[in-house]
Amino acid sequence: MLELHEKKVKFLEEMANNLRQDVIRFVSGAGSGHIAGPLGMADIFAAFYFHILNHKPKKPDWPYRDRLVLSNGHICPVQYAALARAGYFPYEELKTLRQIGSRLQGHPHRAALPGIETTSGPLGSGISQSIGMALAARLDRGKYRVYCLTSDAEHQEGNLWEAVMFAGKNKLNNLTVVVDRNNIQIDGFTENVMPLEPLRAKYESFNWHVVEIGGHDFYQIVGAVAEAQAIYEKPTVIIAHTIAGKGVDFMERNYLWHSRPFKPGEAEAALKELRTLGGKIRSEHE
Repeated sequence: MLELHEKKVKFLEEMANNLRQDVIRFVSGAGSGHIAGPLGMADIFAAFYFHILNHKPKKPDWPYRDRLVLSNGHICPVQYAALARAGYFPYEELKTLRQIGSRLQGHPHRAALPGIETTSGPLGSGISQSIGMALAARLDRGKYRVYCLTSDAEHQEGNLWEAVMFAGKNKLNNLTVVVDRNNIQIDGFTENVMPLEPLRAKYESFNWHVVEIGGHDFYQIVGAVAEAQAIYEKPTVIIAHTIAGKGVDFMERNYLWHSRPFKPGEAEAALKELRTLGGKIRSEHE
């Protein structure tokens, strides 16, 4: 059951805020890395790793675990932070982000770190990888589910749509895709670079069940996943409308923060804003 109550929502809101602070702290420490996407997806990562997934951090290869595939691997700083806070590896290791010899590189590597299901880098491949896992679960009569997190700009890749078509044809009801619909990419806004709309209609035409949500509302996030679990005749895509750079005023909706180094004082200003927000979250639930 994926029921939510006020106490759990408070916990998830605080966890998402902590993940955002981790992203700022460790990306700024590394001197490079992606920022806007990780901040925008922090709520979804908090919901999955701390409420939705059936997993055992101390047994990362547990065969009955749900699989979470990160297709847009460049937003991995927020996944690393979630994995560390969930107990997959020591939190202190986050300090090694993007350093030579670190297990935490700029794109995740499956064999390097517990909890990473795939090696990702080339965009558009995650749904294909997830399909393989979903088919394996069907053949093995496994009860686990496969969740694939993707960016919206990945949908400019042709091989992604081949995967979407295949999953719809084979009615992979144990597969759920979450699209980070933040409308930005490295060169600008998606609808200017290569328009994606009508995105919902495209998925529906390939026999997918489609749910559209606000990607920062935990009730909507969890409710959409519960709805996906109740669909038996087709795969589900959750189009999550998010704000790139969420939580930091001077980063929000600014595609230039897709990936660029911090200037002096910017990381400190971002952390100050997030700490203030964290205090508001705590006071609102008291």
